[in-house]
Amino acid sequence: MKTPLHPPPAKRTPGPPAAAGPAPPFGNGDQAPAPAPAPGVRYDLTVVAPARNEAGNLAPLLAEVRAAFAGRSERVQVVFVDDGSTDATAAELKGLAAADPDLTVVTHPVGRGQSGALRSGFAAARSATVATLDADRQNDPADLPPMLDRLHTEHVDLVQGDRTAHRADHAGRRLASGVGRLARKHLLHDTVRDTGCATRVLRTELARRLPLDVDGMHRFIPACAAALGGRVVETPVSHRPRRAGRTKYGTDVLRRGLPGLRGCFYVRRLQRHGRDTSLSQPAAPPAP
Repeated sequence: MKTPLHPPPAKRTPGPPAAAGPAPPFGNGDQAPAPAPAPGVRYDLTVVAPARNEAGNLAPLLAEVRAAFAGRSERVQVVFVDDGSTDATAAELKGLAAADPDLTVVTHPVGRGQSGALRSGFAAARSATVATLDADRQNDPADLPPMLDRLHTEHVDLVQGDRTAHRADHAGRRLASGVGRLARKHLLHDTVRDTGCATRVLRTELARRLPLDVDGMHRFIPACAAALGGRVVETPVSHRPRRAGRTKYGTDVLRRGLPGLRGCFYVRRLQRHGRDTSLSQPAAPPAP
């Protein structure tokens, strides 16, 4: 039996906001109001998209998600996590939520980073399966339905997208990804080619066990999933140039390098010792 993991010191992101009532949307009272689904409603899939200053991208992305699943049987919840935006993101989300009862908006008044945003999004999910996308529309929601089918038909726990054949980023970002891939392969024996691709589908119980309370661990989701006993497969996906706004979370090799190295050592501990978290419980919010 694996012993509880005692990770090395790392910057931790706050947990998801506390929920009120049996069927939140999770948030902090500043979130955009939305027509509430029927009490206890469950979905077949929840699509989680962290957004920081992505005004102009959110309405088209939501439309693309809806179009991707048009004609299919799944009822899809979309969760946008407004991660400390200072532009018109909040206003855009408020308008979208007023018209779409299957849209949940989570608001972080102060940015918590992608790891913290994903953690809050997973906590808000009302489905047994979740998918993730970046809100900048570089990921194509049309890739999600076949990934969902593969998750179920192959009985795996995570289908991870691989943008390698279609990467539309600038040279600096590709360089940073290449350096990170070499480090993961050497330190973690991680053979996943594109761990940083946000296009993925996974089981919610696994998503809520991921150590996203540790800043930067969104870069290691496939390795963490495998360390927790998950079955991981990769599949080619599309990648598109950014159409509006600018990259928010940083691409500088040096700025990402040290946190990335720290993350590698955290995952090594996870591989050796496991994580003391129940499969059946969501990530718990911090004590008040």
